[in-house]
Amino acid sequence: MALATVWRNLCHSPNLRVRGALAALKCQPGHHVHKGVQACLCPWFCPLRPAPSQAKSLHTCCEKVPSENGNDPHPLQEPEFSQVACCDRLEGNAKIAAGAGGQLCCGRLSKFASSQEVLSFLSTLQAVPEPLATGALQRICEVESRRGDSSLPQEILDNGVFEALCLPFEQEPSSLSSAGLVSVLRALALLRVVPQGRLLPSLVAECRRRLQRDGLDVQALCVLGESLLKLQGPDCSTLELVLDELQGRSLESVAPEDLVALYRTLQECPEKAGRYQGLLDKVNTACLSVFLGLSPTSISQVLDALVVLDQSQALSLVIRLAKYARRHVPAFTGQELGKVIEALAYFGHSDRVFTEALEQRLSTASLTQDPELLCRAVQYCSRRRVLSRPILDSAAEAFVCRPHEFSPRQVAELIEPFGRLNYSPPNATALFRSLESELATRFRDFPPRALLNLLHSCSLIERHPTNLMAKIFSPYFLMQLQGEEPFVDRLSLAQLTHLLLTSFLECPFYKGPRLPPKFQVKSFLTPCCALETPMDFHLYNLVKMALIKLLGSRLYFGVRVLTPYNYTIDVELKLNEEGFILPFRVEEDIHKRVALCLDDARRFCLNSRHLLGKEAAKQRQLRLLGYHVVQIPYYEVELLKSRLEMVGYLQRKLFSPGTGIH
Repeated sequence: MALATVWRNLCHSPNLRVRGALAALKCQPGHHVHKGVQACLCPWFCPLRPAPSQAKSLHTCCEKVPSENGNDPHPLQEPEFSQVACCDRLEGNAKIAAGAGGQLCCGRLSKFASSQEVLSFLSTLQAVPEPLATGALQRICEVESRRGDSSLPQEILDNGVFEALCLPFEQEPSSLSSAGLVSVLRALALLRVVPQGRLLPSLVAECRRRLQRDGLDVQALCVLGESLLKLQGPDCSTLELVLDELQGRSLESVAPEDLVALYRTLQECPEKAGRYQGLLDKVNTACLSVFLGLSPTSISQVLDALVVLDQSQALSLVIRLAKYARRHVPAFTGQELGKVIEALAYFGHSDRVFTEALEQRLSTASLTQDPELLCRAVQYCSRRRVLSRPILDSAAEAFVCRPHEFSPRQVAELIEPFGRLNYSPPNATALFRSLESELATRFRDFPPRALLNLLHSCSLIERHPTNLMAKIFSPYFLMQLQGEEPFVDRLSLAQLTHLLLTSFLECPFYKGPRLPPKFQVKSFLTPCCALETPMDFHLYNLVKMALIKLLGSRLYFGVRVLTPYNYTIDVELKLNEEGFILPFRVEEDIHKRVALCLDDARRFCLNSRHLLGKEAAKQRQLRLLGYHVVQIPYYEVELLKSRLEMVGYLQRKLFSPGTGIH
């Protein structure tokens, strides 16, 4: 009964084109048929057919000629197969003809590991429907793209089955469905280099025709845009038509993977971001509603695209993606996690839970982590002022164990955050010994600005590069630092001047060359606030009113005083020899100076009471210059509830028995 049902279904299949196979099946006794049907239930193997001498379309019925015994006809130039193989072909064609069965046949393509296996499978079929043809082409391109080559091998291009596969796409692209047209272009885009001939021009021309009559839906447009970008570059005129069409479409029902494809497309055209900002706004809004359906890879790609396209107005999307990325930190690859970290640092967002997950990942396998990922992690801590000891310790441990795996740029990026965050790891001695060894052997390989940032960062935590100061102050290095610019940038001059001041104050044993006067600055205040943080006026106003009440007049203190040593003091007092406060305008009988450092939250690591390296170095060197430094941190001022309490607080700070101020 079951055999009769199979036979009836096969005979009534509308697209079945296996007259010879059916005739051969009829001629066999029942037990042979039963064995053939049983063989169909097992995994089957398709032998590789010789390629036909002339390319034929696999979408049409193959020509039949009678066999020598006159019983069953076989396709032209096709070797005679066994009954099991014949039944396998019958089963395969029946599945192609049926809708659900065709999906099973298409699913077989993913199991093939080489192009020859795909072509061998196609050679056993007499009718190849469009979904299977496009899927086969995509599988061939996927397999070949893994070889790292940018084109198909010549033996594949010359294969008759492959030529027959591509022939209908080239000659009759209008017969393809929208999904089939997009699938073919996506398959060709995997290699970026397509077969010779008119295949690609025919497909692109068909795309333009359908765009002009609105024949493509939003999903097809998203995939088509990315494929055209890979095949013809960002200057493709058809790509502009696709983006223009998308600007007028609604993206509310677009799938997450299509939105990601659209992000990738726009990311490759950053110069067009202004023109398509309206489209970007719609994509960002649509992504807010579907971000929970994004995979870890997609999260990384979206955040990377937002950075490249400078979508600062999409901060709400960045925050949601950052929160969603917390749970995927273990699943990210090193490159993907690096892009996520870079995006958070770029948009100025710090996520405590994400940081904790990152700490756990890096701490468990610090010695095997990619150097680039470690650099991205510590740079994230540096730019966001996050004092994450587990991340910094992991980076230090990895550098000590395998310093040669880090490029000169990576070495500079890895060490710089230690000085900025004012942190010395437990293995600081081994860390800076390894650093000194790397600098001795690869000094000329370091970019000049990266090297200056590195050495200045070391000096902030009292790891002074005295062995290299002579090279840093040499005319040759200064010429390299200037490069092709007409002058050295202000930040580099400020760092050089700070190293010079450090050599005087903290390295008196250094007797080498000094920085020429023309390369010195008069103030350490720079636009990027790399050496000093400007005074917070809200905190100053609180202190000013209390000081006036305490001292009796505004005449007794100066504000934002530039010292001869390039530092700017927030509030300065002058004392005579007996410790009495002098009017600030007086320039005689000054015995001592008092520097009030009004330290707001920007001068500390995030959510901590740990001073940044530049502020700690400033207070340390002001003391060496003879100043009496009084620190007034924001977290102590915030506890005061009235001006009277503020006056009492300043009185205790200034006139305590140890200060000697009267």
